[in-house]
Amino acid sequence: MYSKRIVLHFPKSNWNKPIVYKLSKDFDLVFNILKASISHRDDASMMVLELTGPKEEFDKGIKYLNECGVKVEPIARSVRRIEEICIHCGACTAVCPTGALYIDRKTMEVIFDTEKCGGCELCVKACPPRAMEVSF
Repeated sequence: MYSKRIVLHFPKSNWNKPIVYKLSKDFDLVFNILKASISHRDDASMMVLELTGPKEEFDKGIKYLNECGVKVEPIARSVRRIEEICIHCGACTAVCPTGALYIDRKTMEVIFDTEKCGGCELCVKACPPRAMEVSF
């Protein structure tokens, strides 16, 4: 099985089409939506997802997306926490859409599960001491 996190940028002309559904139905791919946003003013609509399936079908699915006019970007960066700076205030946990950042109720420390991180960077903006950063 092949798995990769990608960002999809949708043009307005595709907002009403079941494009991601077809990845599952026609290409036997499993998707997990990590983040999505729609902007009605411009073509800024995007979706961050983890796509999993046989490599050959994955490649066919990416080709299909490109043919539909969807721009596909791999996530080439990741978010990391600088442990020495983190004060465990929890501000990041309130904005994390994937649950990668959460508070351990026993220790009251913020836990960062990098496997769940979708790379949306919301925690970077929310962190008061700037302990979260993007690494390329």
